[in-house]
Amino acid sequence: MKRADEDEYRQFVTARLEQLRRTAYLLCRDWHTADDLVSITLGKLYRGWRRVRAAENVDAYVRRVLTHAWLDERRRPWRRERSTDEIPDGPAPDTGPSLADRELLLDLLGRLPERRRAVLVLRFYCDLSVEETAEILGVTTGTVKSQAARALETLRVLAADQPALQAGRFA
Repeated sequence: MKRADEDEYRQFVTARLEQLRRTAYLLCRDWHTADDLVSITLGKLYRGWRRVRAAENVDAYVRRVLTHAWLDERRRPWRRERSTDEIPDGPAPDTGPSLADRELLLDLLGRLPERRRAVLVLRFYCDLSVEETAEILGVTTGTVKSQAARALETLRVLAADQPALQAGRFA
């Protein structure tokens, strides 16, 4: 890679690293796995930077690579580590209600099938259009719409069973 291309790549990565990391976390719900996914994504981008920067929408291209990396990891259960709710050295410190609220919402999101979760993350967290989401996932726009509708309905049903949500904490 030429020096100018590498500088451009570094600037791109510096500007978008945290956004990529947060998006990866929403997909996989584990910071270590999210870091691994971002690392895989950035490696692929580095190897094909000339092709990537020529893309019409570089951010969409990167999200597509990240989403495919996550889906690829999900297909390889022998490579995954098992996470637990218990920390080996003792209980986690009290973090307050805002973290509990976030965890509750992430738990509800985590109960969705991977494809539906990917649709919700791309559509509502990344604020992508139906068409952009369909392109990233390699499905039709109708599939994106139906998956989003089913995922939101599932979240509504799951949220109905949560006392914190019924008490109006998530208005």
